[in-house]
Amino acid sequence: MSIEQKKDESFRDHLATAETSGKRIWVYPAKPKGKLYRWRSIVAAFLLAFLFFAPFIKVGGQPLLLFNIIERQFHIFGLTFWPQDFHLFVLFAITMVVFIILFTAIFGRLFCGWICPQTVFLEMVFRRIEYWIEGGPARQRQLSARPWDMGKTFKRLLKHGIFFGLSFFIGNTFLAYIVGVDDLIKIITDPPSQHVTGLVAMLIFSFLFYGVFSWFREQACTLVCPYGRLQSVLIDSNSIIVGYDYNRGEPRRKIVRGEERSEVGDCVECNACVAVCPTGIDIRNGTQLECVNCTACIDACNNTMRKVGFDEGLIRYTSESRIASKTGFQITGRIIIYTIVFSILSILLSYLLITRTDVETTILRAPGELYYEGEGGTIRNLYSVKLVNKTQDDIPIQFKLVAPQSGTISVIGGNIIVPAQGLSESALFVDIPRDKLFSSSSLVKIEVLDGDEVVEEITTSFLGPQRMNAP
Repeated sequence: MSIEQKKDESFRDHLATAETSGKRIWVYPAKPKGKLYRWRSIVAAFLLAFLFFAPFIKVGGQPLLLFNIIERQFHIFGLTFWPQDFHLFVLFAITMVVFIILFTAIFGRLFCGWICPQTVFLEMVFRRIEYWIEGGPARQRQLSARPWDMGKTFKRLLKHGIFFGLSFFIGNTFLAYIVGVDDLIKIITDPPSQHVTGLVAMLIFSFLFYGVFSWFREQACTLVCPYGRLQSVLIDSNSIIVGYDYNRGEPRRKIVRGEERSEVGDCVECNACVAVCPTGIDIRNGTQLECVNCTACIDACNNTMRKVGFDEGLIRYTSESRIASKTGFQITGRIIIYTIVFSILSILLSYLLITRTDVETTILRAPGELYYEGEGGTIRNLYSVKLVNKTQDDIPIQFKLVAPQSGTISVIGGNIIVPAQGLSESALFVDIPRDKLFSSSSLVKIEVLDGDEVVEEITTSFLGPQRMNAP
C-alpha cells in the first residue's frame, strides 16, 4: 500500500454505504462482464437448478433433502436421521465450523462471492432483472431522481411485481425443504382455511426474501451476516483475497497521450473497479469488511488493462503477504492445526455414519415394576421396547437373550414389524432361572435381529432377589 494510503485509513471508520449522519447510500453497481463473471454465472446456474429441483428428487421414495423440524425427521441424500441421531448432528455442526475456519484461513471469503445464496440470488437473478427493466447505473439514478410519472410507475411496478413473484417462488421452495413437496402442494391446492399455518409460513418466507433482495440487499452482507464479521478473525496475511497490487499500481495517474509512465503505476484511475462493486467500496484501499470476493472488480480491471495494453492481474486473487513480499503461498502452523482437527472430525463422523444401525432400539425396565417370581424358580422382569426404523422398508424384529444364555424372552403380542420410516412400541418379558442370578441387579444382553442378521445389541439391567450364595 502506498505511503499516502497508509496515512489515510479513514475509510475504515465508516461503511461505504452510509453517510456520516447514518443515512443509507444506495448502491448502483455497473453490470459486470468478463471471464470470472461468466464462470460465476455457470456456478450460479448449477446452484439455482439444484436448489429448485432438489425437493422434487426422491431416493427410495423419500426426498433427496428434507429438514422436517415439525416431525423431527431429516432426509439427507438418501439417509434418514431421527432425534436419536442428534449426536451426529452435533458432530457434523462442529466439523462444519472447523471446515469454515480452515476454508476461510486459506481461501478467505471465496464462499461469499461464489456460493452464498444471498450473492447468487441478488447478483445473478434480481440485479439482472433490474438491469433489464431500468437499465444501467446511470439510468437507475435518473429514474430514482425523477418525479413519479407513468413511465417510472410502470417500471417500478413491473420490477417489484417480478421481485415479489420470484420471492414467493423462492419462499415456496424453501418451505418444500421443511414440509416436503407433497405437503406443499396440499397447502397450495387446498382451501387456505385448511392450512393456515402453512399459508402464514409461506407468506413470511415470501416477504422476507422480497425485503432482502429488493431493499436490504448488500446490507445483509455488511451488517447482518456473522461470517462477514468473523473474517477479520479468521483470515490472516496469507489468506487468499481479492487484492489490489499497490506495488504495481501506485502511484495512480490517468493516461495522458504521449506521456512516459515510467514514474507512475499501472492504475489509470478509471474507477471501473469502484463502479462495478456491489457493496460500494474501493478495493484499492485494501482488505475491507464489505468485500465479498465477488471478483467483479477483477473483471473490470482486466478489461481496462487489455484496452490500454497492460498486463492483467492488477487486481487478482492473491494475499497480503504475496503483494507485500512477492512470495508464493505459505502453509502456516494454523492451517496445519485446522487441517489435522478437521481430518480427525471427518474420519470420526464418517465412521459413525458407516456404522450407524438401520434400527434404533431402546429397551428399558418398566418404570415402577419389580421382579416377579414364576413357577419353576424363575425370575421375570417386564421391559418396554421402542424401535425406530430408519430405512425405506418394513423390518420384522426378533429378540434373543445372549447373556445369560439360560434365560428366555417373550414378546407381548408376538414379534414386531417396524414400519418403514416409522416407530413401534411394545413390551417383553425376560425370564431367568433363579439359580443363575448372583446379584440383586444383574446385566443382561439382548440381540435385536432382522431375520438372521444382528442389527443391534442392547445391555440393560435385570432385578432379582437379594444376592444368592454362589455355587
